[in-house]
Amino acid sequence: MASIDTAPKYAKQPIDRNDLIQKFAALAGLVLLVIAFSLANGAFHTMSNAVTIALQTSTIAFIGLGATLTIITAGIDLSLGSVLALAGVVSALSAQVGIPVPIAMLIGVLTGAVCGLFNGLVVTRLKLPPFIATLGMMMIARGVALQITGARPVSGLPESFGTLGGGSLFRIVEMAPNGFPKVIFPGIPYPVILMAILAVAVAVMLRKTSFGRHLYAIGSNEEAARLSGVKVDRVKTGAYILSGAMAGIAGIVLMSRLVTGQPNEGVAYELDAIAAAVIGGTSLAGGVGTISGTIIGAFIIGILRNGLNMNGVSFFIQMIIIGLVIIATVWIDQLRNRK
Repeated sequence: MASIDTAPKYAKQPIDRNDLIQKFAALAGLVLLVIAFSLANGAFHTMSNAVTIALQTSTIAFIGLGATLTIITAGIDLSLGSVLALAGVVSALSAQVGIPVPIAMLIGVLTGAVCGLFNGLVVTRLKLPPFIATLGMMMIARGVALQITGARPVSGLPESFGTLGGGSLFRIVEMAPNGFPKVIFPGIPYPVILMAILAVAVAVMLRKTSFGRHLYAIGSNEEAARLSGVKVDRVKTGAYILSGAMAGIAGIVLMSRLVTGQPNEGVAYELDAIAAAVIGGTSLAGGVGTISGTIIGAFIIGILRNGLNMNGVSFFIQMIIIGLVIIATVWIDQLRNRK
């Protein structure tokens, strides 16, 4: 009877004033970055650059969605970048041997989900800390990706393999007088459309389903959730499966953009994903987080990288700046948790 009596307490998540402040602060920071880079370089606010930013940000957003789910449970997934690479090369190898591209891409996503299942079982069955479990998977997935490809790119893929990553909706091109095609409107890239669909789907899942509410309950107080009838191990495992599947989606989209399978792709992408989630208000202590905040955080990182590139800032300085942003954001999160 305990599950019947106590379940309603998780029916709605209370709106925390500090969480709202952090999310709007992130949104304000995003707007300020756009203004600053637009003033610094006139080419920044062009349509083509906006499309480029959205396309580059989509990869961070895909794995950021998965990172958000695991962090809400007070866990973490450090294997996202390596799983991205493994899923991408498995999909590319499948297409290379003649498997239809849609099925090959589905195999890639399932590969990511299987890696997530492994993470979830290690965390829930072997009772290892998520940091250690996913750190191990980070090494395993990268090693498998390099082993099955011989550490070489997977090439010779069918032309249709590049449609998902390189295609766009409403693209308008006309022939210029000189005989070369002229892009009138670059269109909306398919990865950006997919990003929007997945963001809405995961946000609805978090707020409108019992699985989503249980994720928050576990992150807030795992023992209380268990006593309330929540199947903690099953829900946690589900979060890691979804996280792995999101990394798989990111992998097939990224490899589709490159039209090759690159086993060395995705290095340190998990840090961008975790940073995007935390910048958007997801607490590393668990129990707090929103998909809209993660998307804002992903665009902050994407715009920061793009703007610094356009203004000639070296890659090494970019690493320093983004590292400082991550440290500052986590520090703010810690201050919020103490309060």
